[in-house]
Amino acid sequence: MNSGKYLFAQLMDSLPKHDFDRCVLKYQGNYRIRRFSCFDQFLCMAFAQLTFRDSLRDIETCLNSVKPKLYHLGIRGNIARNTLAKANQNRDWRIFADFANILISHARKLYIHDPLDVR
Repeated sequence: MNSGKYLFAQLMDSLPKHDFDRCVLKYQGNYRIRRFSCFDQFLCMAFAQLTFRDSLRDIETCLNSVKPKLYHLGIRGNIARNTLAKANQNRDWRIFADFANILISHARKLYIHDPLDVR
């Protein structure tokens, strides 16, 4: 039995949540949202990316198969294909683009002295 945090929760805890919240606030991503926040959407999409999910149905099935553990993964909202589709369609993509740029800048600072020939 697991006595600590799940690996996905540990990985997501290492991300700068205050920077993500600033991006959401900048584009008013959680305006008139009750249950499925931008952070829940980000966690679902990050989970899907890390587990190589192909479709919204695949994401929904995979996440709902571990429904009692979603809270421990950090996902607070209900996962439905329609909810994910509407969130992906209606939320401003710049929230996630700005957050990705923040993460890239953090990574560049960490690896500034490594000899990588990426320009």
